[in-house]
Amino acid sequence: MAKLGVNVDHVATLRQARGGDEPDPVTAAALAELGGADGIVIHLREDRRHIQERDLRLLKAMVKTRLNMEMAATDEMAHIAMDVQPNLVTLVPERREELTTEGGVDVIGRKDDFKKIIKTLHGSEIPVSLFIDPSIDQLKAAHKVDADTVEIHTGPFANAQSPESERTELDAISDCVRLAYKLHLGVSVGHGLDYHNITMLTHLTEIEEYNIGHSIIARAVLVGLDRAVGEMKALLV
Repeated sequence: MAKLGVNVDHVATLRQARGGDEPDPVTAAALAELGGADGIVIHLREDRRHIQERDLRLLKAMVKTRLNMEMAATDEMAHIAMDVQPNLVTLVPERREELTTEGGVDVIGRKDDFKKIIKTLHGSEIPVSLFIDPSIDQLKAAHKVDADTVEIHTGPFANAQSPESERTELDAISDCVRLAYKLHLGVSVGHGLDYHNITMLTHLTEIEEYNIGHSIIARAVLVGLDRAVGEMKALLV
């Protein structure tokens, strides 16, 4: 069965909205694990709009499963990652004005940059994933710069406005997932996935992990986090 990584960024967003201590994403991570999460995902942004370094360090000490640290491909973030030693680093694009991650990294256009930072992180024995759009060319580039894993961006699929465009996006995801498997890259998917559209991907047995945040946290507001995680896990069977 594929694994479920639960992103707790939105818990931190709610905390930062009032500038207080609650709700605590570290507590949320513990509840997510109790609900069956196979890993915890956080994005330490350069602008620190939600997750803080305090959260990262406490999560590294407390997470019992696996901590996946999303970050921009910068020297500052690489130094933090090497100090904290998360179980996985996922390199993502980052723009100050965006509400959330809007697309995959451009591996083709920044091959040298990615190869350098991956080599640096590998030197500290940290495996690296690249968050990429469902593009065969970007996938091949990720393989060439020595990424260990790719996370396929499912946003365009999740936001498709017609059955035809949804099918087109699903086909692109399928092609990338299968090629990643052939290239011996770990493969996960994420962004915009929810309790309805995820069932369209579960036939792709090459997918090792689904990384989901907003949908689970939104449901947790109504039914509780452990139940929300458990219901999502049940869909991955």
